[in-house]
Amino acid sequence: MKPVSVSIDVPQTPQQVYDFLDVMAHHERFTDHYLGNWRYDGPDRGIGSSATVTAALGGTRTDVTIEVVEADAPRRIVERNVSAAGRRLAHGTYTVEALASGGSRVSFTYTWVRAPLADRLLAPVVRSVMRRANRTVMQRLATELARHVSAAGS
Repeated sequence: MKPVSVSIDVPQTPQQVYDFLDVMAHHERFTDHYLGNWRYDGPDRGIGSSATVTAALGGTRTDVTIEVVEADAPRRIVERNVSAAGRRLAHGTYTVEALASGGSRVSFTYTWVRAPLADRLLAPVVRSVMRRANRTVMQRLATELARHVSAAGS
């Protein structure tokens, strides 16, 4: 299946964005519209930090284990996602780039490595649902970044 990518420009620096994204518990704040019942494991941040969540998307519910498997501060974080009893394996990659005008472009790409037959048969629908959910994630991330950086500065 083709990957799904979304991005948003934010006024925070790449380091501020990375520092926020690096903490697994922060992800709950901008993804809880479709990822719930967060259970954390491993370190709070960095490679090895993980969470098991319940994804409610497209009329289905499934547990997903998310684990950070690569980190390159302040540019990139790669998460491995395993769900559907191991039949779905994907990578979620956050990329943070400095903008010439200041601030950062935050991109998220969801790439399927292995997908159940139903996902493959309904690929255009699955990709559309994921794109829509992740666009909302980016908008909510921008809001949470502003709150976080503002609170840290006070």
